[in-house]
Amino acid sequence: MKSSSPPARFTQRDYLQALAVVVIWGLNFVVMKIGLPGLGPMLLGALRFAAASLPFIFWVRRPQVPWRYLVGYGLVQGVGQFGLLFTGIQMGMTAGMASVVMQAQAFFTLLLAVPLLGERARGYQWAGLLLSAVGLGLLAAAHGDRPGQMTLVGFLLTLGAALMWASSNLVVRWMGRVAPSYDPLAFIVWTSLVPVLPFLALAVAADGVAATVHTLIGLGLRQALAVAFLALLATLLAYTLWTGLLKRHPVARVAPYSLLVPVVGLAAAYAVLGEQMLPLQWLGTLAVLLGLVVNQFGGRVAQWMRLLK
Repeated sequence: MKSSSPPARFTQRDYLQALAVVVIWGLNFVVMKIGLPGLGPMLLGALRFAAASLPFIFWVRRPQVPWRYLVGYGLVQGVGQFGLLFTGIQMGMTAGMASVVMQAQAFFTLLLAVPLLGERARGYQWAGLLLSAVGLGLLAAAHGDRPGQMTLVGFLLTLGAALMWASSNLVVRWMGRVAPSYDPLAFIVWTSLVPVLPFLALAVAADGVAATVHTLIGLGLRQALAVAFLALLATLLAYTLWTGLLKRHPVARVAPYSLLVPVVGLAAAYAVLGEQMLPLQWLGTLAVLLGLVVNQFGGRVAQWMRLLK
């Protein structure tokens, strides 16, 4: 029996791509917070994915992957992840805390990849997961109802968005087994087409046809720039880079690189929005990030300890 090839090594280009994703996604949460007023979560979702797909599908060929993966990813990552995230931010999730809680996707990915993909999880990864779970519990306990504070419903919706993100990571890995030579950019463009009509239907259901049309006609510069950032940078560029990394490497290897997203997110939320965290939120954030560090570097530490014996 032929042995399976070892996982590809992370190259300098891979590291640079991961860093670009970190910066874009870190700023992403502040842009969402700025763009949501005057649009609402469902209409923002429709505009984001329309801008990321409609101008490009006429010259970007459909990737040679089964339609079920395109539709499945578009619904899970588009409607599921961003429908919950946008709604959570509208309902009181702060931008900085959203950047932290969304990193639970790395551990949801681990929990799902073990039984569904057959990927092996090490003891240190479980330890990191447990540590981050404690951190998320501390963050949930630090909710409040005053202006500028994170609400509990906002926290729970954002946690659900992290679960949807993890689920979309698995869709990418399944698809990679069936169609390993797919084009990541074409994949993002065509999957971005899927959420447009569902989001638009949800916007009309929530606000009515007249109000939705009035909002679209009166779209301001702030909302237009937010949509452009979310569509072109956070969706097309960042997700193309992210999907490319998932295509070349196991999800448990790629997902922890979102470790630095909260650092950028928290700094941007403080600088732009003036958000400040409670002591319990700092403690919870530290536990989440420490759990990600254990998950990312625990294997190397264990190897060094074995060499020192």
